Amino acid sequence: MYKKILTFSLFLSLFFTNSLFANKDIKMLDEQQNIITISAFTATGELDRLENALNEGLDSGLTINEIKEIFAHLYAYVGFPRSLNAQNLFMKVVENRKKTGKEDIEGKKASPKPEGYDSIEYGKKIRAKLAGSKEDYTGAPYQVFSPVIDEYLLGHLFGDIFVRDVLDHKTRELVTISALASLTGTQGQLNFHFKASMNTGLTKEQLKDFIKVIDTKVDSKQAKLSSETLEKVLN
Repeated sequence: MYKKILTFSLFLSLFFTNSLFANKDIKMLDEQQNIITISAFTATGELDRLENALNEGLDSGLTINEIKEIFAHLYAYVGFPRSLNAQNLFMKVVENRKKTGKEDIEGKKASPKPEGYDSIEYGKKIRAKLAGSKEDYTGAPYQVFSPVIDEYLLGHLFGDIFVRDVLDHKTRELVTISALASLTGTQGQLNFHFKASMNTGLTKEQLKDFIKVIDTKVDSKQAKLSSETLEKVLN
């Protein structure tokens, strides 16, 4: 009996030690880690886990408008149902926090669009920036097969969404990879957006930390798949 207790105690000790070291290993800011979990659980639709992530995000200093912008950004990647479910939950979270006396920061709103703004032209510049190219690419099979999808990508996602300055482009890419890393069958898109995230300012070290956050706070299986994709990008 004593040996069983000793063995179990040793197991718990090793488990918590490893967890603590894993957390100490992560150098990402709390705000960034919370952006990852909010984006991931919005994508997967795990509302119970999302509620905890939203509270932690507000506690870490994320503003109400920044979190709302995450949902607005993600509808282009995970659809309106997931984004609207997340936003409806967030409304309840904010209201409940008010009732308990917590005063959360509203945060900045999006600036007016630049004078002479053209969504397609702006979208071309942004997509080229994300791809690390001087000019936007054309002639890809999907563009030829369905020009309207490319038009929506350029004009709406990379244009009307990316032009909003509530979140900078680096943060938008962090939101994007968090969602894609949490879903199945999106490794191709994740590959592109890992590169795009580095082209907007995320470092290799931060992306390795990103994998650790997915592993420890979201889903270890998805973290393994995402790590394999990241290794291909970095090598």
